[in-house]
Amino acid sequence: MSCVPDGSIVYAIGDVHGRADLLDSLLALIEDDAEQASASRRLVVFLGDYIDRGAHSREVLDRLVAGPAPGFEWKTLRGNHEDFLLRFLQGQAVGPTWLINGGLETLGSYLGETPEMPATLGETEALRLALEAALPPEHKAFLEGLAVSHQEGDYFFAHAGVRPGIPLERQNPADLMWIRGDFLESKADFGKVVVHGHTIVPRPETRTNRIGIDTGAYASGRLTALALEGERQRFLQT
Repeated sequence: MSCVPDGSIVYAIGDVHGRADLLDSLLALIEDDAEQASASRRLVVFLGDYIDRGAHSREVLDRLVAGPAPGFEWKTLRGNHEDFLLRFLQGQAVGPTWLINGGLETLGSYLGETPEMPATLGETEALRLALEAALPPEHKAFLEGLAVSHQEGDYFFAHAGVRPGIPLERQNPADLMWIRGDFLESKADFGKVVVHGHTIVPRPETRTNRIGIDTGAYASGRLTALALEGERQRFLQT
């Protein structure tokens, strides 16, 4: 059986996507749950996609930048939507794709009003400059400092998954943030159980080699956390 280190309880949180209300509710559930555990170390791993789609991306990042409650550690990972935003800020040609996939809602969160989809490159550049001006420095530093993976005991955490056949220590960051089909369909032993989000499922999906916990919070109202203690696996949900 897979396990986390002795004395630790680990919570992994799936894709938040701008639902600050659900994040606050789930963190409260985690704090209450941890009070019942005997573990001396309490770790929360966030699997990425904090922004886009939901209406309150700025508030989600405010909460994450503020850091954990006393007695907790946090590990925050980068999802493909954070990757989208950072590439957009760099001027790369991902603007239209990002904006139509939730970026407009993130702009609304920072600018106070959700803009229309831009019709020209000039309008897209104007939105990029507006976001650059509105994004607090601590938010940008937080986004740029996000890791792409984390390991605890027999578990490997990444936003999207891993590339089958590649050792975990040699995974491409793009795969860790973006992969779907090849990973989801694989029955391979990845060396550790991969805990991931990125692909929406109606309920947490447990396989021998992976556990998926993106339950589509922005639309479903269900934000999910996987709790790991010793060999135990269980779920908390809003």
